[in-house]
Amino acid sequence: MLNKEEIKNIIPQRDPFLMIDEVEEFIPGQSCIAYKNVSEDEYYFKGHFPGNPIMPGVLMVEALAQTGAVAILSLEENKGRNALFGGIDKLKFKKQVVPGDRLKLEVKIIKKKGPIGVGEAIATVDGKIAVKGELTFAVV
Repeated sequence: MLNKEEIKNIIPQRDPFLMIDEVEEFIPGQSCIAYKNVSEDEYYFKGHFPGNPIMPGVLMVEALAQTGAVAILSLEENKGRNALFGGIDKLKFKKQVVPGDRLKLEVKIIKKKGPIGVGEAIATVDGKIAVKGELTFAVV
């Protein structure tokens, strides 16, 4: 298991934009399972939406991307590099994520060619799908 400080040794994101709190397991270059503990104190809940806080979908996708980045950037040849979005495909939002939820983030790398790859991404809360899709990345 990796904590936030150990995650920051792999990916470049920092607070308030580091969207994963811990990594349960990962296989460099292949997969990663991480978690985001959604707190009522998250900065984005002040405006999304007052009185009805919902985690923005784009931030759930960012959390998945960061999870995939842990898998890709933990490869020795990618240390110190960054993984950028190249595309998002087949993305579906299925469940709202609210304060108190523990978002489980799972990414499996399903294609890789040179610096470009695709990750199959799924985020769940209590076993229920919140968002799933494919994320294309470029290592730079």
